[in-house]
Amino acid sequence: MADSKKVLLSGMKPTGRPHIGNYFGAMKQFVDLQGQFEPYYIMVADYHALNFVQNAGEMRELSHEMVLDFLAICLDPERVILFKQSDVPEHTELCWIFDTITTMPYLMRAHAYKDAEAKDKEISVGTFNYPMLMAADILLYDAECVPVGQDQKQHVEYARDTAQKFNRIFGEAFTLPEALIMPDVAVVPGIDGRKMSKSYGNHIPLFASDDEIKRQVMSIVTDSKGKGEKLDSETDNVFALHKLFSQDQLGGLASKYRAGEIGYKESKELLAENIIKFISPMRAKREEFSKDSSIVERVLKAGGEKARAKASETISKVRKLIGVR
Repeated sequence: MADSKKVLLSGMKPTGRPHIGNYFGAMKQFVDLQGQFEPYYIMVADYHALNFVQNAGEMRELSHEMVLDFLAICLDPERVILFKQSDVPEHTELCWIFDTITTMPYLMRAHAYKDAEAKDKEISVGTFNYPMLMAADILLYDAECVPVGQDQKQHVEYARDTAQKFNRIFGEAFTLPEALIMPDVAVVPGIDGRKMSKSYGNHIPLFASDDEIKRQVMSIVTDSKGKGEKLDSETDNVFALHKLFSQDQLGGLASKYRAGEIGYKESKELLAENIIKFISPMRAKREEFSKDSSIVERVLKAGGEKARAKASETISKVRKLIGVR
């Protein structure tokens, strides 16, 4: 059980419709952790998204839609400080201050930079420097816990390193954050068997229509075995998704797989039915929230004021330590 006195911060980039991989990989944990931390900050990371979304109307719409997504999955603004990164200018100010004590070789160790370099991509300064903006995101709020997957632990390590370096040079200002590795976070396979990702085009949208769900599920890649042949539940992409959506039926399904009593078509039809049952209540809730044209503005205004109050307190302390106030 998490210590209720600890501060937690997390967030997501508004770069497109969420899919079921986003839900099980991060969004579900946002909801599950409610009540275990105080204060609990969830950020719409629109400045991070600016590396990918460079159209004003699209950015506004995606940020708005993300808040509706969060409300639809039962993220409660009464228990969570839900805010937009760009509403708190201290994020970019602190990022610049961190830039002045950070070396290029250190930033070149970042996974995103090395991945872009390996793929011979043209790398923007925003992509190169994103670890420092992320460090500012975390350290502004004295966050003690940052929920991440094992492959994202480096983000928190950068924030810790930066906090220690600043504290050593200028004086004690920052709490050292810890990565909160969620042990049961699922890596959700896409319809082609690779990790579900919008960039691969292999995803099932979280708030998809029934027809869209059926179409995507029936497109899941399988081997060529027909009905009557034994299927391997350990390697089947369809069964991997059943583990998330058909938990009360898994034992019987596994037996049918081993006995050759079910084919891929039947398995997919059952999976589509169960995904629809799971998504429908959240989709209905989202549609209801979307009827209130002011709800997103109200939620972000309230959350932004609370986040700004804490960020302003932190940056005032930092300015004093570096000698600009």
